[in-house]
Amino acid sequence: MTEIGTYVYAIARDADSPDPSGLEGVAGAPVRTVEQAGLVAYVSAVPLDQFGEEPLRRSLEDLDWVADTARAHHHVVETVSEAVATAPVRLVTVYTGEEQVGALLERRHDAIAEVLSRVAGRSEWGVKAYAEQATSPSRPDGDDQGTENPGTAYLKRRQANLRDRNDAWRHAVGEAERINAALSAVAVASRRHRPQDPELSGREGWMVLNGAYLVDDDLADEFAATLDALRGQGLDLELTGPWAPYSFTDIDLNEASDEL
Repeated sequence: MTEIGTYVYAIARDADSPDPSGLEGVAGAPVRTVEQAGLVAYVSAVPLDQFGEEPLRRSLEDLDWVADTARAHHHVVETVSEAVATAPVRLVTVYTGEEQVGALLERRHDAIAEVLSRVAGRSEWGVKAYAEQATSPSRPDGDDQGTENPGTAYLKRRQANLRDRNDAWRHAVGEAERINAALSAVAVASRRHRPQDPELSGREGWMVLNGAYLVDDDLADEFAATLDALRGQGLDLELTGPWAPYSFTDIDLNEASDEL
C-alpha cells in the first residue's frame, strides 16, 4: 500500500479563508485545509512514492512532471489569493501528515502572521526589460585599408564591434536601473531576480531587468502608468500580474529554518 504525505500550497488567516471544495491540487488530489492557531494551510494528499525524499529527486528530473506539478501548485495558490491575503509555500513542500502541519502553524504563528500582514491588500507585479543586442557591421578602416595587414584590419574591426556591443550593454543596464528605481518608488517592496536565459524567456536580445514589485492594490493603476511613461527609451518593457506575492513571502516551514 502506497504511503501518503501532506503537500502544502499556501497559508492564510482562518478568518474569511475560502472553502477549497472542488479545488484540485497536484496529481488531481482534492485540496483541503488544516486549521491551527488562527491560521489555515491549504493541503492535499500525495503519494510518497513520487513525493518522498528519494523518489522526489528522480521526479524533479522529469521536466513534464515538474511543469504539471508547478501548474497545479500555482493554480491553488492563485485561487486562494483571489479571496484573501495569502502566503505561498515553496513548490513541493511535503510533510508526513496533517498533524505535523498543524504543529508547524502553531509554532511559527507569529512569523507567518507578520508575513500575511505585510502582503494584505497588495499584489505582486512582474516587469521584464529587453534590449536588442548590438551588432556592428564589419566596415573598412578608411585610409588604412589597402596598406594594413588583413589580419590586423580584421582585429581592429572586431575590437570596434566589441566596443559598440559593450557600450550598448552599459546603456541598457543604466536604463534598467533607472526603470527599476522609478517602479520601486511606487511599490512597497521590490526584488531583482536573475535574468532568464533566452531559451526560457522565448525572447531574443538581452534581458536587463527581471523585477518583482509588491504594490498596494489601490496603486495598481499608478504603477502601470509609471511603467507606461518609461516606455520608448530603447528597451522593450513587459508587465505581468497581478500575482500572489511569491517573491515577498518565501515561506519555508522546515523545522530547522527560522526564516520565512
